[in-house]
Order: sequence, then structure tokens, then C-alpha cells
Amino acid sequence: MNAYDDRLTAPVSDDDHVQGKPDAAVTVIEYGDYQCGYCAMAHPMVRQLQQQYGGDLRLVFRHFPLTAMHELAMPAAQVAEAAGLHGDFWTMHDWLYDNHDRWVAEGVPGLQQGLQELGMDEATVARTIESGEPAERVGQDMASGQRSGVNSTPSFLINGRLFEGDFRSLGQQIQAALAER
Repeated sequence: MNAYDDRLTAPVSDDDHVQGKPDAAVTVIEYGDYQCGYCAMAHPMVRQLQQQYGGDLRLVFRHFPLTAMHELAMPAAQVAEAAGLHGDFWTMHDWLYDNHDRWVAEGVPGLQQGLQELGMDEATVARTIESGEPAERVGQDMASGQRSGVNSTPSFLINGRLFEGDFRSLGQQIQAALAER
């Protein structure tokens, strides 16, 4: 096997951010960048697929900030991770995508505004980020994505295989994966 593959190299674990049942027929892993406009466009579609497939679909989110292109991608990922360490990952995750254009235009103050709007303690989140734990977690996600062939965002793996194609056809691939079961 090459150092890079198109298969999932880091299995889903208890450390991952997961929505859905562990025994779901289809697991979709999304590697995303909160500053990425395409990721923000894909977010409502991913939610729709979760509703459409219900208990048959498990969603896993992993960070893949494209820092060379998006200067706010790493700070946003660290804010989401810090929120996650306090039990609010999905709340922050959804806020970042739902309010993408606004916070990106405002920069770091926009991220702080999100924490305020969600009622999260900014000082606690800042201390958590300063601990280095969120950055370490983001780095682990990025490394697993690179080993699995991820090089852009959003990237999806369906039942461990890298999805190649327009993210708008993701539902068709999920349906195909269900049919294989």
C-alpha cells in the first residue's frame, strides 16, 4: 500500500464527532474547512441527507483546514474543537456553516460573536485553545485525511472509500451503498 490511499486509514473512534447510530448501514465521513465556501454550500445538503436517510446514515466530521488558502480555517477549527471539549461541538459546527459569510467577513471578531450568540464562555474556550489540545486534534484529523487521499474540501468518504465526484451527487452514492448492503 502507498503512503496515501483512497480508503479510510483512521477508523471511526470514540474521539470522532459523530451523529447517528454506530450500526448505521452507511457511514459518511466529511473532511471539512469552516472557511471553505464549498463546505458551507454542502452543509445544508448534508443535513438533508441525514434527514432523508435517518437511522441508516452515520455522519462523522473531521477537520481539514486549508490554511494556505484560508487564514481563518485553523482558528475556526480550534474554536469548534474547544467547544466540543465542553460538549458543544455540533452547535458550534452548525453555527460556523450557517453563518459562514458573516463570520468570515468579520474575521476573528466574528468567531467571538458566534461564541457569544451561542452562550459559550469565551474565556473558557480561549483557555482550552491555549492548552493546545484543539490544535492537536485538528492536526490528527488532517493527517488521517491526507493518508486517506483527501486533498480538498469538502471531501467525503462513504463506508471507508473516498467519494470522487460533485458533492451534489453524494445522495446517489449513499443510495448505492445502501443497495450494496
